[in-house]
Amino acid sequence: MTESAYRVETTARLAQWRIDNLAFCTYRKSDPFKIGNWNWHLSMEKNRVLYVKLYPEISNLTRDNPPIASFIIRVVCSAGDRKAFTHPEIKDKQLKSNEDFVWPIEVPLTGKFIIDVEFLDLKTASPNGGEPCSIWAEGLTQKQSNATALACLGRMLTQSIHTDIIINASNGSIGAHRAVLSARSPVFHSMFSHNLQEKELSTINISDMSIEACQALLCYIYGNIKHEEFLAHRLALLRAADKYDISDLKEACHESLLEDIDTKNVLERLQNAALYQLPKLKSSCMRYLVRFGKIYDIRDDFNAFLQCADRELITDIFHEVLNTWKGF
Repeated sequence: MTESAYRVETTARLAQWRIDNLAFCTYRKSDPFKIGNWNWHLSMEKNRVLYVKLYPEISNLTRDNPPIASFIIRVVCSAGDRKAFTHPEIKDKQLKSNEDFVWPIEVPLTGKFIIDVEFLDLKTASPNGGEPCSIWAEGLTQKQSNATALACLGRMLTQSIHTDIIINASNGSIGAHRAVLSARSPVFHSMFSHNLQEKELSTINISDMSIEACQALLCYIYGNIKHEEFLAHRLALLRAADKYDISDLKEACHESLLEDIDTKNVLERLQNAALYQLPKLKSSCMRYLVRFGKIYDIRDDFNAFLQCADRELITDIFHEVLNTWKGF
């Protein structure tokens, strides 16, 4: 048995275990794979019924703070028409041992197949006895906004304390401080350092952003953005970060967009990754589509995407397909 037979491939929230052959009356357990804070295992036991199990590796972390998982698990026959068996969505199930999630599949499976686990959320119990907390709800942006040193700066924005510049968005206006904007963006700094319209009129026109997205941009710059607000406007923030050369915001958007790639957003994110030169996001999207076989789940959308995508991006996708085929 080769080492690759036990390896589980992962992205931030997706795990796939490829099974080439499972003989009758056999048991197989995967190598550990990392999702969230925990190492996980998949195991299979085939007798009259095929049993699939997902569980965290036994450790002090698992004993003291076991994961509360929401996920979708499928078994996909990789040959022919890629017939799939999908378990109903698991919601907020605490997993401690290999008996906490057992999926019996009574349909006989032969040949090559794939176990596909998409983690929708991972939570841990609150130390204060409240509602469980998602490990993915606390990001760098939220920690920055909660820092004590930024509290007064945030009040300057929210309470419009001595604002000296007006930003006109597509559907509204908001006051800000040119000193703060200049300190965070070399583009804004250049606007206010030369005799440009923005300096003379004390206004900035950002017609390609809604007032809500513009508010989110300023909240990030001032350090008091909420995580939900950041998630809701990630793509608009990415465009603004690229336009105004705010490198840390661009990287924050880049890292966040890597975390929840799915079939609904992968093509849009691939397009933006190419447009804004985000190599990790581009690689992850292509790997999700090709290596993990999700291209088959969105054939019509992908065909439409190919009709209007940049030629260089299409070339990169086909290189990914060819490289993947070489590995099989």
